[in-house]
Amino acid sequence: MNAHRSAGALIASTVVLAVFGASRSRADDPPARARPIEVLEKAWPDHPEWLAMLVDILDGSQLGPEDGWFRKAVSQTRFTWDATRSAFDKDGDGGISRAEFGANDGDFARLDRDRDGSLTAPDFDFSPHALSPSPGASLFYRVDADGNGKVTKEEFDRLFRSLDDGDLGFLSQDELRRYFAPPPPRPRSLTSRPSGPSKATLLKGLWRHEIGSHLPGPRVNDPAPDFTLRTVDGKEEVTLSKLIGPKPVVLVFGNFTCGPFRSQAGNVEKLSRRYKDRATFIMVYVREAHPTDGWQMESNDRVGVSFRQPRNYEEKVEIARTCGKSLDLGFPMLVDTIQDTVGLVYSGMPGRLYLIDRDGKVACKSGRGPFGFKPAELEQSLVVLLRRSEQDEAGKATADQAKPTR
Repeated sequence: MNAHRSAGALIASTVVLAVFGASRSRADDPPARARPIEVLEKAWPDHPEWLAMLVDILDGSQLGPEDGWFRKAVSQTRFTWDATRSAFDKDGDGGISRAEFGANDGDFARLDRDRDGSLTAPDFDFSPHALSPSPGASLFYRVDADGNGKVTKEEFDRLFRSLDDGDLGFLSQDELRRYFAPPPPRPRSLTSRPSGPSKATLLKGLWRHEIGSHLPGPRVNDPAPDFTLRTVDGKEEVTLSKLIGPKPVVLVFGNFTCGPFRSQAGNVEKLSRRYKDRATFIMVYVREAHPTDGWQMESNDRVGVSFRQPRNYEEKVEIARTCGKSLDLGFPMLVDTIQDTVGLVYSGMPGRLYLIDRDGKVACKSGRGPFGFKPAELEQSLVVLLRRSEQDEAGKATADQAKPTR
């Protein structure tokens, strides 16, 4: 199968290079020049995701949220707004009230994102990508000095002391304005090197699965592929199929050198703490996204997260242990094989989230990380899944009571 994929990749690369060259040859007519990915989509509508990524890399992309497989790699869930409205909007007014949804106040509040007391379509809109800028995100990244995805009181106090001009015990509006002001643009000389990774670096990351698996992963309602992996401490093996049944399972895929994954650690931990009695959380540690021998990141170096891509399983376990100590998520971490067998099948690199229902089927699958890694979006599906399960159990209990006794 590997040889088949390699041959297919070689053929596809030849096709892409031809498309790339043809589009470049029309540079004398800019309005008529189509991007290679657009030419490819017309010629090969069902092309695999990795081919879209390859085309955009060759076209000079730096892999933003609208490039490669990120363009269409949105989340998939069984519990869309339309499906949820159909199940709970009993009076047909286009919204779901607290009484209609049932469950507890906490669950409803997690769904009611705009806090207007009713569930509507905007509450289910997670279209902004996970790295979208905002004042809150800007503050978070500046305060989280150790890069572990959690802002502590000590880190906030340190920020306060650094901004308190004159040590007066309070912050003025001007001090905060200066803090949040965008930095001035850096002057670029004619000899300065372009920022961002080179095409060669990105191509290397693509073929080594560091920026994502070439496979798309299971779809919603597909059976979750079974696997057995060892815990990071090496003391036991965990088999997914043995966890399925009593509670839903949340699979968290990630790695230490993926800065956006680390930044979500606090969100993931709080998610697991809120639902630890109602769902099983498991992390699968996959290959490094930004190793020192690949797409190395300055932001990683600043917080001391600098590792080469592990060359054997023991090295991988050692980095996973360091990650576990730093992020301290509070639920089991499993270490994938050195070939990333599970990460490839689930398309878990560099980070991804899955919700597996009690029948062992995929109920929600996040978009590819980093842009599609949104714990709050998975939480929404988890809350609706739990409520639907409660309804099903109540219906079965009512049916059992209605059965005639002998």
